[in-house]
Amino acid sequence: MSRKLIGALVAFGLGATVASAQDYPAKEIQGIIQWGAGGSTDTVMRSVTPHAEEVLGGTVVLQNMTGAVGAIALNHVAGSDADGYTLLMGAENPLLYKVMGLGDKDYSEFTPINILARGTPILVANNEAPFDDYAGMMEYIANNPGELRIGSTGPGGVPSVITAMMDTVEGKLDVTAVPYDGDGPALTALQGGAIDVMPAVLGASIEGIRAGSMKPLAIFDVAQNAKLPDVPLVTSFNEGYNTYLPWGPFFGVFAPKGTPDDIVAKLGEAYAAGAAHPDFVELMDNRGFTMMGISGAEAEDFLAKWQQGTAWLLQDAGLTKASPEDFGIARPGE
Repeated sequence: MSRKLIGALVAFGLGATVASAQDYPAKEIQGIIQWGAGGSTDTVMRSVTPHAEEVLGGTVVLQNMTGAVGAIALNHVAGSDADGYTLLMGAENPLLYKVMGLGDKDYSEFTPINILARGTPILVANNEAPFDDYAGMMEYIANNPGELRIGSTGPGGVPSVITAMMDTVEGKLDVTAVPYDGDGPALTALQGGAIDVMPAVLGASIEGIRAGSMKPLAIFDVAQNAKLPDVPLVTSFNEGYNTYLPWGPFFGVFAPKGTPDDIVAKLGEAYAAGAAHPDFVELMDNRGFTMMGISGAEAEDFLAKWQQGTAWLLQDAGLTKASPEDFGIARPGE
């Protein structure tokens, strides 16, 4: 093949790349949702995407792809062409796949388009519990070893991570964990007096707090929450929590790594606008989520801190299948 022909082919290839980026999107984009219809991730993505489409000037066809705790969807998108036409509408779970033995891929295979919002963890108590804040609970645990009943929902869920976080920051707590099938049953049990304390997300517990059927002890965040401005931050009791916070289940849009930068930028601009749309902000606010709307290096840093903190908390609690060290996941602070 002559040098001229090779040069022409290279020029044609580069020209096609530029043209495709300039014209993007030239066809429908497939948005693969990790979870089933009607769930939190599905609701969030179907709410934000129409607003993003207005800015993008194209159509994103959303498809639910369930199975293997979201790994089937993640693997499908990771194996797709990095051309901006297949996106993953995901949550936090992939960051734990490796240590929980659920898969060999995580968000290191992707470029974050936008981390939209996250849940805010809160510690709530039965109204009859003999303490009214986090410090009072810690004093009760110290004086009554093994008596505090705390709800749990299985490895990797919000209660398991928050409990592991308390164990790490405060030293192993002498409490009794009571398992439930989910936040809903556990919070119902809390109100009925079957357990004393429950780590949950604000969205699941705020109506019960407002109704006076449970009492808040502390919010696990780095900034005061406007919905519950009088509830103290856990960091006001122990600054050691700053190592792991902000933390919480989150929602994000991801493209396979290698997607052209200008396409990532177009998608990022569109979903940033979608995340800022008043209707979407209102939906998230009503559900107790904290808005994020981050991308680029800020999103990468958030994902890395989330993975490091959570993976090692679960490892130290004896809840993982493999050590984070096996996958090069650094312990926080190292």
